[in-house]
Amino acid sequence: MELTYLRTFCEVAACGSYIKAAERLGYAQSSVTSQIAKLEEMYGAVLLERVGRGMTPTFAGKGLLPYARQILALSEEAKGVVSGGYKGQLVIGAIETLAAYYLPHRLHLYRTAYPDIRLRVQPGSETEIIAAVRDKTADFGLIFDEPFESEDLVSLPLREESLFVVMHLGHAYASQSEINPAQLAVEPLVLTEDTCTYRNHLLHMLKQCGVTPGIDMEFGNLEGIKQAVRHRWGTAFLPGYAIEEERQAGSLVAVPLAGEHKSFSIQLIYPKARWLSPAFRDFIKGLQES
Repeated sequence: MELTYLRTFCEVAACGSYIKAAERLGYAQSSVTSQIAKLEEMYGAVLLERVGRGMTPTFAGKGLLPYARQILALSEEAKGVVSGGYKGQLVIGAIETLAAYYLPHRLHLYRTAYPDIRLRVQPGSETEIIAAVRDKTADFGLIFDEPFESEDLVSLPLREESLFVVMHLGHAYASQSEINPAQLAVEPLVLTEDTCTYRNHLLHMLKQCGVTPGIDMEFGNLEGIKQAVRHRWGTAFLPGYAIEEERQAGSLVAVPLAGEHKSFSIQLIYPKARWLSPAFRDFIKGLQES
C-alpha cells in the first residue's frame, strides 16, 4: 500500500491540489486525503500544507519527494524486468514542439508494437526535462538544442534540424533566399517562451549583430505563434519540423537566417545507469530509424 500512498503524494505535489490529483488518479477526493493522512502517519511528519488555494510540500515533504519518485520509478523498472519489458509505463519528457509535431506518429507506431505499455508524454522546458530524467520521473527526454553532453546521461542525436524565420505569404521578405539579422531590427517578433533554446539562439545572434529585437508577443503554444503570423501580427523563428505542414501547404513562408549557426538537433536522453528492457531498446531504435 505504501507505493499507492507515495504515488498519490507525488500526484498531489505535482498538481498542487487534492481535487486535481483525485481526477488524475481516478479516486474520490476523500480517498486521496485519507492516503496522505496515512502516509504522514507512517513517516511521522506533515508532508503537505495549504498555501493560498493550493497544496504544497512542507520541508519534510520536499525531502521525501525525490525519494518517492525514485521508489516509484524503480518499482516500474522492476515490473519491466519481471515481465520481460513488455508491460508497464513509458514516460517521455519532451519540449512542446516535439510533443506536438515529432512524437505523435512515432508513438502510434510504437503503441501498435507494444499495446500493453502505457505511454505518457510530459511537456516541459529543456531544464525541466533533464531534471525529470535525472530524478526518474521520466524514462526518456526529448530536447532540441546544440549537442548535449553529460556525465550521467546518454544523449543520442536523432535528427539535425534547420531554423527558419517564419512569415505570412505577403511579407516583403517572403521571396528572399535568406534573411539578414539586421532586417529583423524593424520586425515585430512573435516568439516562444524565454526558456526556449532556439529563441535564445536567435536573440544571441541579433545581439551579436547589434540588433535590438522588438518582441511583440510571446506564446508557450506553437499554434498561437502560427496564428499570429498568419494574421500578420509579426514574424516568428521556428525549427523546420514545427512548420513542415505549413510549408508543404504553402500557408506560411519559411526563410533561413543568414550567418553561421550552431548545429541544433533533436536528441534523446536517458540515464547511463538505467536498465533498458527490450521494449525500451525498441523505442530507442524506432526513433533512430525514423
